[in-house]
Amino acid sequence: MINSDWKKSFTLNAKNLIGWRTDRKIIVLSVDDYGNVRIDSKKARNQLTKAGLKANNRFDRFDALETKQDLEMLYEALRTVKDQKNRHPILTAFAVPCNINFEKVCHSGFREYYYETLPQTFQKKSELEPESYADAWQLWEQGIKDGLMVPQFHGREHLNLKIFEEKLARKDPELLLQLENRSFTGFSKTDYETISALAAFDFWEFKENKRFKNIISDGIEQFETTFGCSPTNFTPPVYRLHQSLYQTLAENGIHFIDTALLSNDHQGKGQYKRHFNYTGQIRDGLYMMVRNVVFEPTQKKDVNWTAYAMKQIEAAFRWNRPAIISSHRVNFCGHINPLNRKQGIQALKELLSKIVTRWPEVEFMAANELGHLISSESK
Repeated sequence: MINSDWKKSFTLNAKNLIGWRTDRKIIVLSVDDYGNVRIDSKKARNQLTKAGLKANNRFDRFDALETKQDLEMLYEALRTVKDQKNRHPILTAFAVPCNINFEKVCHSGFREYYYETLPQTFQKKSELEPESYADAWQLWEQGIKDGLMVPQFHGREHLNLKIFEEKLARKDPELLLQLENRSFTGFSKTDYETISALAAFDFWEFKENKRFKNIISDGIEQFETTFGCSPTNFTPPVYRLHQSLYQTLAENGIHFIDTALLSNDHQGKGQYKRHFNYTGQIRDGLYMMVRNVVFEPTQKKDVNWTAYAMKQIEAAFRWNRPAIISSHRVNFCGHINPLNRKQGIQALKELLSKIVTRWPEVEFMAANELGHLISSESK
């Protein structure tokens, strides 16, 4: 029997065997789900639970639109250290520029889907919960200006329209309950085994990908209006996107795709094609950027996530790879449970401190900076 420690060591090293190389110690912090409304509030979570809609995971329990307290504590953590070039760590926030317009959907008699822009979402939230959301959008913008946050594209919204519209058409009780509580989270059952309700680009029939082209184009246009910049990097919700959409992404200014080492790409009707990905790989004109460090400090309580992340970073640097850290906003959310945020932020501070102590020559970069470095050296 192979020793479990040996297996872990093999995995840490194996995912760095192939890919773009550099002697520089580069750290990228890529965090998904910013801008997305999942659970509106603690009150909404309690109402959903009381009605029988259970929280299946930590996202269903704690993942809420970032509050001003979330952002203030996150910025404070990022400012605790600097790299050799006097730069703070940069959080690449893979964000959605749109959310469900709950009022409009409800006023339509639950007959049609409508979205709103992220600034509109923050404005509504600031009126409903000023203690948490007053000036939160302005704080988002300040983070961009200060170079602490760099937004990149995570899709137009973090939901699957096929699932949403079909459930809406039949007045699915769980969906209506969620909409009435200004939330969109997990369901007790799914309609298709290949489609997650949160995966924007999941499909059953291959022809459904045609609709996604317009969603991508519109989403990037809304992103540019919302954040005042054009995205070059993209990662789809739940890492699911068919390669046939790469051309649409490229036509809309995307050059780099954050992805996993291994992906099972759905081809339609439950058929899959397995892909091996590596950083610097070019597929249909787009550069792949594989996240080779996982940092999810609120996922499992029995894991020392700081120590685990450090081992993964060591493995990346050992093979002359950049360390691309993968995380999610839920780790730094405290709107529903402040203890969740406290745990995640503290772990982030510890990790950043250990990184600059272990590697004084480290360089902090945003994901788009690394992408441009890779593409420039690949020509």
